[in-house]
Amino acid sequence: MKHVFVFSVLLLLVTGCDRSSTSSEPGALPETVRVGYFANLTHAQAVVGVANGDFAKAFAPATLETKVFNAGPSVIEAMFAGELDIAYIGPGPATNGFVRSNGVGLRVISGASANGVAIVARPGSGIQTMADLKGKKIATPQHANTQDIAARSYLIETLKQPDASNVVPVSNAEQLSLMSQGQIDASWAPEPWASRLIEEAGATLVAEEKDLYPSKQFTIGLVIVTPEFLKSHPDLVERFLTAHVALTRRLAMNEPQVSKELGDGMFALTGKRLTPTVFKDAVGRILFTTDPLPESITAQAKSAVGLKFLPREPDVSQMIDLSILNRIGSRP
Repeated sequence: MKHVFVFSVLLLLVTGCDRSSTSSEPGALPETVRVGYFANLTHAQAVVGVANGDFAKAFAPATLETKVFNAGPSVIEAMFAGELDIAYIGPGPATNGFVRSNGVGLRVISGASANGVAIVARPGSGIQTMADLKGKKIATPQHANTQDIAARSYLIETLKQPDASNVVPVSNAEQLSLMSQGQIDASWAPEPWASRLIEEAGATLVAEEKDLYPSKQFTIGLVIVTPEFLKSHPDLVERFLTAHVALTRRLAMNEPQVSKELGDGMFALTGKRLTPTVFKDAVGRILFTTDPLPESITAQAKSAVGLKFLPREPDVSQMIDLSILNRIGSRP
């Protein structure tokens, strides 16, 4: 995967970022707009906006094409391979992609969600507090994704482990069976997977990741776009962000209808309907906001540098472009 990433970045730099399958003529309407996101409640705007047709209407007459991912590093690979125009993603992979492409690979155009990550432990693991995680087998969704960086950083920087070899990257869906079989001791999981592990695998809540931040807030979901799509199609980006902001407001207000749409959308993606308890607990841990919380991005980037996942810290002011978001009246 590392070699693929490097090749993609080199191709990006050599071709001058002309990777999009949208029209090469500036301003010409693309035939298709490609959007990536996760089957996570932290990407609720995408789950709802795709399911109820809001995004398709925003891009019309261009056709909306979507792809669902398990974690952020795969999104960055797809974007750098020219397969995505816009994506919902965690701050870790977004920052990694920005830095390793020398700032030309992507732009953050909005926040999507904050918090929404919990650390849960299986029964009999002996884990009752965060300190008990030391030496235990901890699952994260994917190597170098946002939760993976947070878990490794906590083990090394706070618990003073010599390394983080006890962190096991495994897809969210697989963690349910592994925890039930006793093959993992804990999970550093985004919602709704943390709440599902509690209900379906008998896990206990150890802590929420937000408790590790003085402000009790950290970004978990961002919206990114390729710079060439942003430059060539600002009108489409504005229409998309208008829908994104409206959905964020509805989610923040916990409207019954949008909650139903979110539940239906998750069912369509995963084939499993979230129980009322899981849905309530999971959504209750998430703050839906268009604010990308740049201070938390900086803090997470420092952790990634410490883990040698990043060669240097990013210039967050260059990574984030909220000009369109601010123009349309952004923040719920």
